[in-house]
Formats: sequence, structure tokens, C-alpha cells
Amino acid sequence: MRASLETADIAIVVLYFVLVMCIGFFAMWKYNRSTVSGYFLAGRSMTWVAIGASLFVSNIGSEHFIGLAGSGAASGFAVGAWEFNALMLLQLLGWVFVPVYIRSGVYTMPEYLSKRFGGHRIQIYFAALSLILYIFTKLSVDLYSGALFIQESLGWNLYLSVILLIGMTALLTVTGGLVAVIYTDTLQALLMIVGALTLMIISIMEVGGFEEVKRRYMLASPNITSILLTYNISNTNSCNVDPKPDALKMLREPTDEDIPWPGFLLGQTPASVWYWCADQVIVQRVLAAKNIAHAKGSTLMAGFLKLLPMFIIVVPGMISRILFADDIACINPEHCFQVCGSRAGCSNIAYPRLVMKLVPVGLRGLMMAVMIAALMSDLDSIFNSASTIFTLDVYKLIRKSATSRELMIVGRVFVAFMVVISIAWVPIIVEMQGGQMYLYIQEVADYLTPPVAALFLMGIFWKRCNEQGAFYGGMAGFVLGAIRLILAFIYRAPECNQLDTRPSFIKNIHYMYVATTLFWITGIVTFVVSLLTPPPTKEQVRTTTFWAVKNRNVKESAAKGELYKVQEKSILKCNENANHIIPNGKSEENIKNIKPEDINLLVTCRDDSNPVISVSHSEVETPVDCYSNGQAALMGEKKHEEEPDERGRHLKFIDWFCGFKSKNMNKRAVREMEEETVCLQMLEETPKVKLLLNSGLVCVCSLGIFMFVYFSL
Repeated sequence: MRASLETADIAIVVLYFVLVMCIGFFAMWKYNRSTVSGYFLAGRSMTWVAIGASLFVSNIGSEHFIGLAGSGAASGFAVGAWEFNALMLLQLLGWVFVPVYIRSGVYTMPEYLSKRFGGHRIQIYFAALSLILYIFTKLSVDLYSGALFIQESLGWNLYLSVILLIGMTALLTVTGGLVAVIYTDTLQALLMIVGALTLMIISIMEVGGFEEVKRRYMLASPNITSILLTYNISNTNSCNVDPKPDALKMLREPTDEDIPWPGFLLGQTPASVWYWCADQVIVQRVLAAKNIAHAKGSTLMAGFLKLLPMFIIVVPGMISRILFADDIACINPEHCFQVCGSRAGCSNIAYPRLVMKLVPVGLRGLMMAVMIAALMSDLDSIFNSASTIFTLDVYKLIRKSATSRELMIVGRVFVAFMVVISIAWVPIIVEMQGGQMYLYIQEVADYLTPPVAALFLMGIFWKRCNEQGAFYGGMAGFVLGAIRLILAFIYRAPECNQLDTRPSFIKNIHYMYVATTLFWITGIVTFVVSLLTPPPTKEQVRTTTFWAVKNRNVKESAAKGELYKVQEKSILKCNENANHIIPNGKSEENIKNIKPEDINLLVTCRDDSNPVISVSHSEVETPVDCYSNGQAALMGEKKHEEEPDERGRHLKFIDWFCGFKSKNMNKRAVREMEEETVCLQMLEETPKVKLLLNSGLVCVCSLGIFMFVYFSL
């Protein structure tokens, strides 16, 4: 019989939602959301604690609670390898990738590619690939797993609950931008960790300790005689009922069907480099940091937090199999369908079943809120990041003259469009066989993402890599991966008691080995084509490689010199027009004593030949208005026609709701300037902070390696 939530549980869920909405509206009032940097990058004002929590929660969505626990129930410790791998790759993000992104002054990953390689081909390819992956893997798997949990725990109508969840998440994202997303993530990280830790402690006590979990898991087989007597099953065959002999090992034999160790290290790692170091959902959070120290601190914090899922999700999944073996380890497709409605297997219900059977009233409501929090967090991450990519990488190319206001509206409309697609996906997801969904999503990602990881790594570390090389390398990898993915859809794995008639190159070659091949093919094609074609221009590699971060002092002084020359010319031009008086009352002799940094404050005259240093106080374009040609320079003002200020009340309300400032506010607002000098300031670290962060890096990486060794021996 299915346990249901009591009144106390439902009250806790409602209270939680009210709290989340209050935080979202607080972010609306307090923070500046009317600029591109404000809405999409939280005004680059976030601290390491908030970002670290947000990174953890953005990754741990409901598909982790359903998928990781389910894979733990089905095959033991193996699936925890993804978590320990992520712990290491997060540090690669903080120490290698983020400094480069900050140095080059970018908002999105396609923008980085455009700035590094020039042209639009790679930018559009990457933006399209990201949006496809978001909508058809992340959204679909999240909605399926969230719906599964709600169905198991509440018995609500599936469609109604999912539509309500998507609607609330979209409302939060649309109104608050990234600040709201990061603040609610901080609350949800706390809730998720407390709730999941509580369940872990209760379930381990129920079984009798961690060693007992390992012993009893290897004996957790269903009682076939009892099942055949209880259920009306015509097929009496059984398959895959006993735990795998190497279930307690993480990295396994090279021929293993779950995690072959060479495939994991050489193939899964590059695919994960894309997710952790070049995916908008993750990187956008770290780019919102105040400076590089906060960015590194956030990846360290997230790294420590990534130790938890193995214990708070995978182990409870294994315990669920120990306690409910007859349901979780169903004996054949017919039995599985009767237990959970999926012929592929019932391991996915492991975590919700544990919550509903073991957790006391009240706490059950908290756990329900945690699951909803996980789903909302993942959805709001995807909504915010996908709208950023669409607005700045696709829409800006179509309409180069778009104003800041127009971009804000388009970003919010695209969120609404994604909501519609998500809801339309729900019936398709419900019809899909969800038995191996978590690993199936990993497989889809492994066919499409290794070429992208290769391009980012070569772009950052190899100055000679150029646009032609990157484009043809990326396309070669993409075409091969797409063909293999289509073949995987055509030749589906048979049910467990059916004969496998698939071609041997699909049946016997693990998808991680395919990912390895795609990664190296992309790298080799990129290398060869780059050497056969002209090298990139100096401007393309000046701020966009790992070496540019190292040489920032030299570049800074050179940049200051250039800036000084350009601005001195501009000042002299002003002098001719203003009887040799510099604005702000400086005389001509004082020019020589002016520091280059101060010049921006002095120049107030209009100079069309140099839009970067023209300062205006009327409505301005966004800091990225001409970045699509590889330059993230600030544009000079456009002459707007005077618009009547009398607007209807409903228009004013819409402006407030979406975070636009009024015309008068625009005139008073100081313009944001995402210039090189600002980016260089963000990269500065004091020796003490550097030592502290590097010590943390050594600790985290040592811990990760220890975990791999401990769980693999």
C-alpha cells in the first residue's frame, strides 16, 4: 500500500514555497536587474558561499535523487564515480577556465568561442548544441524524475503537478534573474543536505551500519516464489535478479557494461569537462563572483559538497534494495510493469520508496520540499542559462541594433517559450521507458559533448588553434557522434529475457570508448587543419588563452599605453572645440600628470571615431552590444527620439515586474563598464588568499583521489 503525506507534511511544503517566493521578490527589490550584467550575471556581486551552494544544487537535481539512487540500487557503488570525477573537474574550472573567461570579459560560452576564434560559425554551432541538450536531455529527464517522485509520494495527477512546478520556477526566474536563482539555491542546498543526511542516518541505522549495508546488499535478491504467488504473472522467467559480483567496486574491468575504467578516465572525463568547465549552467554561476578568489573558493566549496552524493543518495539507493528487494529488483518486464509502470526496471523508485516508508511525519514533508527544491533548482538553472544563450548568442546576431530593454524582454519571452516546450514534453517522457534513464542521458551527452570539450581545451592552451581548425574539428566530431546516437536510437537494447540481435559494434563497444574516440578525432582534425591554414590574429589570442592570464601585467601596461594615446587624441580634439579647456576644469598642462585610469572621468565630449570612451547619460546600449564580432566594447550612445513619458499604469507595472528602470533612472544611473581594467582587477589575489586557496586545492584533490582508490579496491 502506498504511504501518503499527512496534513503536517503538506503544511511544510506550502510554507517552504512561500519562503522561496519571498526570497525571489526580495531579490527583485534589492538588486539591479535592468542591465544585462545585472540580470544574467547577478551584477558580478556574489560571494563564494552562495555560488558554491548554487553550483552544487544546480547539478544535484531531482534526476540525481531518482537516477543516482536508482543506479546505486541496480549496480552498487559504480555510479558514485561521476561525483568524485566532478570534484576534480570543478577545480580545473576554478584554476584554469574561469581566469580565462574573466580575462576575456565574456558573458556566455558561445561568446567566448566567438571572441577566441572570430566568425560566427562556431558560436552558432555551440549555442544550438547547448539549447538542444538543455531542452531534450536536461528538461526531459528532470521532469520525468520529478513527476515520478510526486506520483510515488502523493498520487497527484502527474501533468497538473509538473505544470504547477514549471510555472512557479519560471515566475521566479523571470522576475529575479540570476540573483534570485542563486539565493534560492543557497536555501535549497541547505534543505537538500539536511533532509538527505537525515534520511541517510535513519536508513543506515535501520540496516545496522555501513559495513552491514555492504554485506546485505550482496544478498539483496528478490523472493521469486513469493512474487509469482503474489502477482498474476504469465511469464515465469527471471533475469538480472542477483546483485552484480563487482557491485562494491567503483572502477571496473575494461569490458564492464557499467563503468569500464579506461573508458571512464579517457572518455567520460572529456565529456564531463564540457559539463563542468564549458556549460553555461555551471560557468554562469562562477562568472557572477566578485573576483577570482571568490570564484576559486566557490569551486572548492562545491568540490567538498560533491563528496556527499555518494553517501546521501547512492548508499540510500542500495539500502532501498536491501529493504524492498521484491519491488526494486523486479524479476522480469511483466513484473516490473506491474510494480512501477516501466518494463525496463524499477530501480528508479528506490529513493521515493525509502522516503515514503522510513521517514516520520513532518520530516516527510521536508523531504518532499527537498525533492521539489531539487527539481525547481535544476529547472531555474536551465531556464536562466538557456535564455542567456538565446538572447546574447542567437538574437543578437539577428538584431544587432537591439537595445538593453529589448534584450531583457526577449530573454523573458524565451523562458516562457521553454516552459511551453517543457510541458509539451511531459506526455512523451511518461511514455518513454525510464528504467535506465540516468545512464541513458549520460550516453546521449557522451555522443555529443566530447568534441566541444576538445575545442575549449585546444582554444585555451594552444595559441595556434584557429577558426577553420576548430570548426572542421568540431563538425567532424559532431557528425560522427550524431550518427552513433541515431544508431543507438534505432538499435535499442532488448528486454532482459530477449535475444540481443544488435550489430556487434553497437552491442560490444561501450559508449565511453566512443566518447574517447570522438574527443581524439576532434583534436587531431583541429590540429591538422589549424596548421594548414593561417594562424589566428594577435587580437584573438591576446585575452582568450591561459597564457594571457599569466602575462596580465605586461598586457595591462600595454593596454594602458594604448588607452592613453587614444584618449589623449580625443582630449586634444575636445580642446580644439572648447577653447583648450578640458571638461571638469583641467588645464592643458595638467594632461601630462593625469593617470590613464582617470581619463575616462575627464572625457565627456562626443567622439564618434572612438565609441569605447564616449560617455553618455541617456539610455545606453548594453555592455555586449557589439561583442558578436569578437569585441565586447561598450558602445557610444544612440540618438533616441524623445518618447512621451505618459504611459499606462499597466505598462509601468510590467516594467517594474521585469526589472526595467524608468527613463529618469536611466539618466541618473552610472553606466556599467565591463572593460579590461575591471577584468584585470577581478583577477588580482593577495599572497595570503592565494596560499589559502592553493592549500584547499591540494586537500580537495587528495580527497578525491583517496575516494576513487578506496571504493575501487
